[in-house]
Amino acid sequence: MQNENRVIRRKQLLEMIGVSSVTQWRMEKAGLFPARRRLGKASVGWILAEVEEWIKSRERI
Repeated sequence: MQNENRVIRRKQLLEMIGVSSVTQWRMEKAGLFPARRRLGKASVGWILAEVEEWIKSRERI
């Protein structure tokens, strides 16, 4: 279950979800996308399992 805690960065995130960074940011701020996690002073990432679950939920729509 190592994949559950794997963190991805913005470039990989955007490749997976197929939207622009601005669209992703707006969805996140509206609570429609998984929240970013602070990795350091100037870096953030997203939990891969949460992003994959979001993608699955979008496929059902």
